[in-house]
Amino acid sequence: MIWHLIAAVFAGLAAAGIGLILRTLSGKRLPKWIVPVFGGLGMLGYQIQVEYSWFDHKKAQLPDTAIVISTDRSSAVWRPWTFAFPMTTAFSVVDSGNIRIIEQENARLAEFILYQFERHHTDILLTQPYLLNCDSRELMPLADETREPIIDELRTLRETSPLLTTVCSAQAG
Repeated sequence: MIWHLIAAVFAGLAAAGIGLILRTLSGKRLPKWIVPVFGGLGMLGYQIQVEYSWFDHKKAQLPDTAIVISTDRSSAVWRPWTFAFPMTTAFSVVDSGNIRIIEQENARLAEFILYQFERHHTDILLTQPYLLNCDSRELMPLADETREPIIDELRTLRETSPLLTTVCSAQAG
C-alpha cells in the first residue's frame, strides 16, 4: 500500500513536471494552474491503471494449474468511469492440481479448495474446502479443521456451471 502511495506521488510529480515544461516552452502563455492540474491527472491516471490491471497482475502470479472460475465486475460512484468500463474487483480460482477425485458408492466425488480473491484497500484471499458430487451436481462446503461436510449449506450447481465443468473434468487420482 505504501509503495502505491509513493508511486502515485512520483507519477504526479512527473506529470506536473511535464506541465511545467509545457508552460515554459509556451513562453509562460499557458496559465499557472496547468502544473497542478497535470500533477493531479498524473496521480489519477496512475491509480486508474493500477485498479484496472489488478486482475491481470494477480492472475499472472497464480500457478499454471490455477483456473479462474468466475470474475466479479463492479462500478462505484466515486469512480464514475467504472459505469462505462466496470473493473474486476473479485475472482474465484480452483487449483486443478489439488483436486481429489474419489469413486464412492457409485458416485464420483471431488474434493477441492475454492480460492476467492477480492480487491479492497488490501487484497483479501478467502479459502474454502468443498465436496462436489459430480453426478448429482451437489456442492457442499467442508469444515476447515475437521473436513466434515456442512450439510446445511448444500446447494445444487447448474449443468453449465464452470465450477462443475472444471472440477469434474479432473482425472481420478
